[in-house]
Amino acid sequence: MIELYTWGTPNGRKVSVMLEECGLAYNVHRINIGAGEQFAPDYMAINPNAKIPSIVDTDGPDGKPIAMMESGAILIYLSAKTGKLLPKDDRGKYLALQWLMFQMGHVGPMFGQVHHFVRNAKEQVPYAIERYVKEKDRIYGVLNKRLGEAKYLADEYSIADIATYPWVARHEWHKTDLNVYPNVKRWFDTIGARPAVQRGMAVPAPVTPSAPASPGTR
Repeated sequence: MIELYTWGTPNGRKVSVMLEECGLAYNVHRINIGAGEQFAPDYMAINPNAKIPSIVDTDGPDGKPIAMMESGAILIYLSAKTGKLLPKDDRGKYLALQWLMFQMGHVGPMFGQVHHFVRNAKEQVPYAIERYVKEKDRIYGVLNKRLGEAKYLADEYSIADIATYPWVARHEWHKTDLNVYPNVKRWFDTIGARPAVQRGMAVPAPVTPSAPASPGTR
């Protein structure tokens, strides 16, 4: 069983989508980062960096529980555990890992900076907005070029697509019209139609009066 510690962010949804695609059983533990729950000692024993997502696999590689942090590392771990969503041939594998690192090093950090300075900053910082919006647009251009060459970021659907999709899903947050990037839009619509992606993107379920905040099971 996988214990998933997450919140409704792109990085969190990478892992829930991966778990759904792999068909793994998992329990959901909501870590409300807005309320600072990521700094609770019990959680920091799992993730010393106090970020989401994290997992605990009760059946680790040596049969013992293992805790994992960092969404990209978790995707690689789950792929190795299940033999899914990473090409088997070396060329394909390294192509997928290359685009996974592109997401980790560029898509996530830069889109996240746009979100912060456009939506959340207490004051407008024109220099920062111009800098990060320009870089966000450049990154979309890189993605659009690659997706004009191949159906997916690697030559087959992989953890690279799973990592990137939840960030592109917030295109309205960073004020991007996907019609400007037709190859990205085609890819985005294709992946968004996958049932496992739809299920994973809904994790964790919203808390309502009829749905208490205790961990759910999927």
